[in-house]
Amino acid sequence: MFNIYKRLSLLFSLLLLTACATPQANYNYDAFRRSNPQSILVLPPLNNSPDIRAVYSFLSTVTRPLAELGYYVFPVALVDQTFKENGLLNPGEMHQAPLDKLREIFGADATLYITVTQYGSVYQLLNSEVRVTANAKLVDNRNAQLLWEGQATASDSESGNNNSGGLAGMLVTALAKQVIGSIGDQGHAVARNASHRLLQARPNGLLYGPRSPMYENN
Repeated sequence: MFNIYKRLSLLFSLLLLTACATPQANYNYDAFRRSNPQSILVLPPLNNSPDIRAVYSFLSTVTRPLAELGYYVFPVALVDQTFKENGLLNPGEMHQAPLDKLREIFGADATLYITVTQYGSVYQLLNSEVRVTANAKLVDNRNAQLLWEGQATASDSESGNNNSGGLAGMLVTALAKQVIGSIGDQGHAVARNASHRLLQARPNGLLYGPRSPMYENN
């Protein structure tokens, strides 16, 4: 009898947790659709990670996914150089530039602000992974209204680890990844995956732009 009550109590707890769980709300795209941006200005990302390579590594990955979505993207290297020639030398200063000035100088409909919060190796007991996390927000340059915001993470271990070699195999794999990471930027390939994941037409992601054949499905 005790076991029956115990099982019923466990079942009730599970049902209660299920009832309390709420699905993720759909993003409100009303402002995005009203704005209907044609062109996007991407600012060099803010970097909250300890790796100084994060800014320009991630910046170099954003043009393709945005262009594939159907937007005109201002050349990111030219934008960066234009800021520096006007005395704004780092992403923190660039992110403080007034929107009306950005529209006046570049003629962009919207500006994409990105912050990289993770970039590089995350060490575990017997393994390590390269992880990149970034968040972004798209703002209308005409009225400073927030059109969209989102976040994405990518890792080089997403395909799963092969531990068939046992403990020795895990140690060799961890050592090899550490050596490779010390002589090159393993974060760049992961940043590319994170960028595509962040800037795509997924649930609660960006809408298609006017140059995309999927534009009418927004």
